[in-house]
Amino acid sequence: MPSFDIVSDVDKQVLTNCVDQSSRIITTRFDFKGVDAKFERQDYVVTLVAEAEFQVQQMLDIFQGALHKAGVDIACLEVGAPTMSGKLTRMPVTVRTGLETELAKKIVKMIKDKKLKVQAQIQGDQVRVTGKKRDDLQSVIAMLRTADIEMPLQYDNFRD
Repeated sequence: MPSFDIVSDVDKQVLTNCVDQSSRIITTRFDFKGVDAKFERQDYVVTLVAEAEFQVQQMLDIFQGALHKAGVDIACLEVGAPTMSGKLTRMPVTVRTGLETELAKKIVKMIKDKKLKVQAQIQGDQVRVTGKKRDDLQSVIAMLRTADIEMPLQYDNFRD
């Protein structure tokens, strides 16, 4: 029986490469000469550190540009509020991965409302869709691509 998985995932290696590329850009930019600015990454949280809030905003633009060039949808970013501590400003940027239960339920409901001959079930942080015909599965993918969902979706593990 054909099936596929609906996931929302960002590769850690791609994220690391984007952070490294953004750091290299910062070291070569004229407006960051002599400024204590850096990117700190722990798992899926990237912290932008600079001396002023406008510099942190510029760093965010650089980071989003690097992610966009790498093919990562920037809709998965959750930008925190900048905080001042001493003479440094920090802004946490969380890269959201996996489907939250609420969003997975919404996706399953959208699939069931379409009244196609497919079954959708939540499996952890992904949704598995199975059906008898490939065309039904492809119509589910087409429907989800046009739907207004706040997280970027990938379609993995397509089996015939």
